Amino acid sequence: MSALDHPGIRKVAAALAEAGHPEAADGIRVLADAVRTAAEAARAVGVPVGAIANSLVFASVRGDEVTPLLVLTSGAHRADTDLLAGLAGADRIARATPEFVREHTGQVIGGVSPLGHPAPVRTFVDVDLAGHEVVWAAAGHPHALFPTTFAGLVDLTGGTPATVAR
Repeated sequence: MSALDHPGIRKVAAALAEAGHPEAADGIRVLADAVRTAAEAARAVGVPVGAIANSLVFASVRGDEVTPLLVLTSGAHRADTDLLAGLAGADRIARATPEFVREHTGQVIGGVSPLGHPAPVRTFVDVDLAGHEVVWAAAGHPHALFPTTFAGLVDLTGGTPATVAR
């Protein structure tokens, strides 16, 4: 079985093609080793760390309601949870457990793609990613990435462009 036959990668490739981004699906790169940090991913595909779109899933808490929040942030900085709470209209933004991430994305931490989830997830896309001609995002597995653009990420996710770090 080829690495491209992994169910998570196949699902992301199909979602990319279905969303009208076949070039991103064709550009999926499966790496020999897992890339669990933006720095590792950047080295693996030969781009600046800021061109890596980290997929961070948080638990957005408002009263008794807890919903997933996906933040696609540039690998060059960390998302600010206080800023995110304000953007999301939440009381607070909490770290998501691996189980919460899997439940809402169908994917494992380290390989969470911006798309291909069981249901839409509210998404913010870091405006700092717009400074890169090509950005790379996880393709449903810790060993896989796909190329796209800032505009592509916004289109693929229906996300809101936002400043997510101070």
